[in-house]
Amino acid sequence: MILGSTEIDKLIQKKKLLENYLEENIEGAGVDLRVGKIFHLKSGAKLTTSERVLPEIEEINGRHFVLKPDHYVLIQTMEKVNMPLNICARMLPRSTIQRSGVYQFHAFIDPGYSGTLTFGMKNLGKFDFEFEKGTKIAQIIFELVKGKTKAYKGKYQGGKVT
Repeated sequence: MILGSTEIDKLIQKKKLLENYLEENIEGAGVDLRVGKIFHLKSGAKLTTSERVLPEIEEINGRHFVLKPDHYVLIQTMEKVNMPLNICARMLPRSTIQRSGVYQFHAFIDPGYSGTLTFGMKNLGKFDFEFEKGTKIAQIIFELVKGKTKAYKGKYQGGKVT
């Protein structure tokens, strides 16, 4: 079951579901998230059954950014989530992003995760896409988890980018 704005607001007040959010960004069944930090990938990566090597990253300074065609960046949200054990979440791109030829790569947000959110963004179009830090870029949708669950124990707890 997807949570509506009144349930989201209750969880924000009682459980600090979201921190550093703007109240006007709470929509009917989700919350718009804003661009916090932007990162370039500086190296390759590797993922096997016995080894995980993440890419080196470099933060991009400045308020404005131009995403060139075929360029890929990591975006870290300004907002922080604190997921209770009975709530999970998914992120979706705002429709303006897709209409601009830009695609986002989101991961599932597990119960028990706490931290900022990081996702990939790539310009699939033929033209530059300009945006700035603080811009509404994605939406988070919260869902109720029915039954017993486990808390997230992964390496990105706390909002670690890589």
